[in-house]
Amino acid sequence: MIFLDDAVNRAIRNEAEASYPNECCGILLGTVDPDGARSVTEIIEIDNTSDADEQYHRFTIGPDDFMRAEIEARRRGVDVLGFYHSHPDHPAMPSDYDLKHAMPCYSYVIVAVESGKSAALTSWEMTPDRARFIQELQR
Repeated sequence: MIFLDDAVNRAIRNEAEASYPNECCGILLGTVDPDGARSVTEIIEIDNTSDADEQYHRFTIGPDDFMRAEIEARRRGVDVLGFYHSHPDHPAMPSDYDLKHAMPCYSYVIVAVESGKSAALTSWEMTPDRARFIQELQR
């Protein structure tokens, strides 16, 4: 289970709208309670490093950006909980590309952007066998 407060929800949606027609991406920071529920308290926006002609349907977070996010999370006393990205003019459902590039134990927030306006926002967690995603949130 994952929780996004209204400020985090709005920040992701604003970034997705500003990046349209390309995908935005970033890292989710927050805490995990003793029952395993994740609470996202902030995000780190990341520049999409996919090739420019692929950014309308692909995102890439480079290893240097991931490492910087890990260091920043430790500095702030929180954890990297996962990642977010947008799907311009496409549903907020993981794509085959998303499945191939995801890692278990992280949350994957996806926001649909329809003609420049944010729409459905979902979050997914990959199964340990990496075979599929399980939905953990819909807004």
